Amino acid sequence: MKSTSPRSFRANLKDYMEMATAKPIRIQKREGNACVLMSEEYYEGLLNEITSLQKNLLSANQVIKGEITEYKMRDKDRLKRFNK
Repeated sequence: MKSTSPRSFRANLKDYMEMATAKPIRIQKREGNACVLMSEEYYEGLLNEITSLQKNLLSANQVIKGEITEYKMRDKDRLKRFNK
């Protein structure tokens, strides 16, 4: 990840925005605080990945706690919830 200072970022905003479409850019202050500039597409991808991981973790926790129902093949009772 490329890093820059706020001063350089302000001076070259257009260039950094173009670079951020390919890779996130870290904007580091002297005090240690930092921000990251990234494309909207990259950000949406991160959100989707987090959501997917949360769902997998929830499913794994349900298995560990025994909060799942085992369905057997050819068991017609499992389809009752879809019948109205």
